[in-house]
Amino acid sequence: MASKKFLSYALFPVFLCLSTFNPTKAQNSQKLPFYNDNETPKSPISIIYQAEIISVDDIYLMHLSIGTPPVDIFGSVDTGSDCTWTQCEPCPELDCFKQEPPLFDPKKSSTYNSISCSSSQCAVVTSNCSEGDCSYSFLYGRGAYASFSSGNLATETLTFNSTSGLPVEMPNVIFGCGHKNLASPTSDSKQTGIIGLGPGNSSLISQMGTSIAGKFSYCLPDQGSSKINFGGIVAGAGVVSTPLIIRDHYYLSLEAISVGNQRLEFVSSSTGNIFVDTGVLRTLLPLEYHSNLKSVMSNMIKAQPVKGVGAEPGFSDVLCYNISSQPKFPEVTIHFRGADVKLSPSNLFRNISDEIMCSAFRGGNANIVYGRIMQINFLIGYDIEQAMVSFKPSRCTNY
Repeated sequence: MASKKFLSYALFPVFLCLSTFNPTKAQNSQKLPFYNDNETPKSPISIIYQAEIISVDDIYLMHLSIGTPPVDIFGSVDTGSDCTWTQCEPCPELDCFKQEPPLFDPKKSSTYNSISCSSSQCAVVTSNCSEGDCSYSFLYGRGAYASFSSGNLATETLTFNSTSGLPVEMPNVIFGCGHKNLASPTSDSKQTGIIGLGPGNSSLISQMGTSIAGKFSYCLPDQGSSKINFGGIVAGAGVVSTPLIIRDHYYLSLEAISVGNQRLEFVSSSTGNIFVDTGVLRTLLPLEYHSNLKSVMSNMIKAQPVKGVGAEPGFSDVLCYNISSQPKFPEVTIHFRGADVKLSPSNLFRNISDEIMCSAFRGGNANIVYGRIMQINFLIGYDIEQAMVSFKPSRCTNY
């Protein structure tokens, strides 16, 4: 996978953490059967590997453990980037952001292994070196919303929950051990880094290999906690599915958006015109299309919009209202190819203060992104082998 071609408020790294790494098979029953890509599991997957997802003010953190003995980390769930990293000791106060959980100390872990500059894993990521070890530098976003991480690339053991009820291990995971980091202003004090779930070779999904049969699913709750599953499928009443196109991100084909009885066709010259990104808050649409959508929505909502709220550099104004006006929202449906996803009011507007709520749509000049607000309370399953993404309306706090 080549370097990212986009730059916006989304979490798009300047350097990608790529590798040709294939996880090796675990050695005992307490470890998961992670297979090399050229191996085929001898029986269907019977254990689903899981992790907790925690909702904190529209930010979603995945709870895992790293190292031996294991240390808790809470990484932002990000389908829009590939690398997984966490803050590590040494991490001077002026060089790192504050986090509530203890910092991971690689010197105290028996399974931590640095990646040398001469390794093939390092060569496909960066040419940077620090005292013989492979180093990295990732930049996310821009302006006041910028964040970054730099440090050393290494391998470690991650520990998951599972449907067996027992914790299970994934050895030799490539990750970034960050020694100089800056968090976004919207991050939470519990956050320790980012969990990269994108399609690149270095992502957690790719490193799990055939052990999860190319499948994972998550359910973002409006509050509280839920789960992400690695392996298994999304099925049952209410499921709709659309083709998945994998390039540098997970792309879907947006055909139209309906507001009430008005269908606004989305004209695009290619399939795979919008990508799904849990690292982006709002859904980003082309300026002209967003302007038309905003006009149709405001005409149907019997309340007075608030002017001049929600504007940020590079984006058109979002549609905002006073909460006290109690606006009633029309039914909105996202029409993907072969799948109509009907949104609830909580997918359309979110409170940005005690007085103001703003639309989950934005206009922009570059990326077309399906953001995380519109993914809330949907069980969303990715089947990479079958090239499909499925949506199932769900109460994610019950999942």
